[in-house]
Amino acid sequence: MTVDLTAVRERKRAMVTGARENYASRLTQDGLDLIEGEAHFTGPKTIEIALRGGEKQEISAPVIVIDTGTRPKPLAINGAQNVPVLDSTSIMELGALPEHLIILGGGYIGLEFGQMFRRFGSEVTIVQTRPRLMTREDDDVSDEVAAILRDDGITVLTSAMPERVEEVGGGRVRLTVRTRDGERQVEGSHLLSATGRVPNTEALALAAAGIRLRENGFIEVDEYLETSVPGVYAMGDVKGGPAFTHLSYDDYRILRANLLGGEKATTRDRIVPYTVFIDPQLGRIGMTERQAREQDRAVRVAKLPMSAVIRALETGETRGFMKVVIDAHTQQILGAAVLGVEGGEIMTIIQVAMLGKLPCTAMANAIFTHPLLAEGLNSLFMMLDD
Repeated sequence: MTVDLTAVRERKRAMVTGARENYASRLTQDGLDLIEGEAHFTGPKTIEIALRGGEKQEISAPVIVIDTGTRPKPLAINGAQNVPVLDSTSIMELGALPEHLIILGGGYIGLEFGQMFRRFGSEVTIVQTRPRLMTREDDDVSDEVAAILRDDGITVLTSAMPERVEEVGGGRVRLTVRTRDGERQVEGSHLLSATGRVPNTEALALAAAGIRLRENGFIEVDEYLETSVPGVYAMGDVKGGPAFTHLSYDDYRILRANLLGGEKATTRDRIVPYTVFIDPQLGRIGMTERQAREQDRAVRVAKLPMSAVIRALETGETRGFMKVVIDAHTQQILGAAVLGVEGGEIMTIIQVAMLGKLPCTAMANAIFTHPLLAEGLNSLFMMLDD
């Protein structure tokens, strides 16, 4: 089997272009003006825009919303400036399949691209500086994800600190890493840096408006998404926190409710779900077991292997597990991880139960269609019965 990566790229481009054109077409009908250029603050409520034609335009407004997002963090190891380095944007513009893709970073972006290109047919090596992948997850989740990736034929190097990278001829690169067992070299055809993202704030001249930044460079906001300057708000990735599209949508919900509806919507106590789109998926909601125990909560934990879920057996994908963390006193669901077929969809069922503040007994006694993956939730929550 061969993969036509050019066709993959063109499909991606068409989807992005279609989405952009759809949004742009709605601006006029919604009574909005689109001004294209680079803006910076000249005062608390005034911005100057360098238009694409070379002119400048100044605008003042009682309410300003900053939504400039983030960009991939530049790779900062010796030799990086002398070799081609891909990021999460440029890797999607490749027209030919990498022979051997080396990925720096064991987070969500690195894992998703790593498995995707491995299944396209590339050799893939993931280099992670920390002892485990996905360090925000519980150790058992991280270990199972690593086992799945290795089972797919991906080389996973943990506790491996990149030292330098160099070109070795023929367009190939050689990465030198320091491991617990000494120095190790990995040669590949392409290098992807997936080591994090930085906020797009440098060009905004935020100091001219008196807008405060946090230590990591993201914009400081309160629970209403307002910055240190009244009437100036920040939403989406530029304010820091989990960088998920659906969280930006919820930021919009809060601003719409407050600025247009006169409400007092807040980010306080919102339950943020996310899915890591590896295969099988990892759906996550609420606290991890580690977070709950760090808060000295009395917790109960149930864990069900996907090999015990009938639908998983039928589909032939039994890797992974379902895991739920419960408050031992209130029987409320604190969090869950679903690493398995359609893990993100199954996690959403648990999220709805959390939003409704259902006790774990309600989930144990619910009727789910047989044979669907959600049926496994019965068995998972029944494990918590005394």
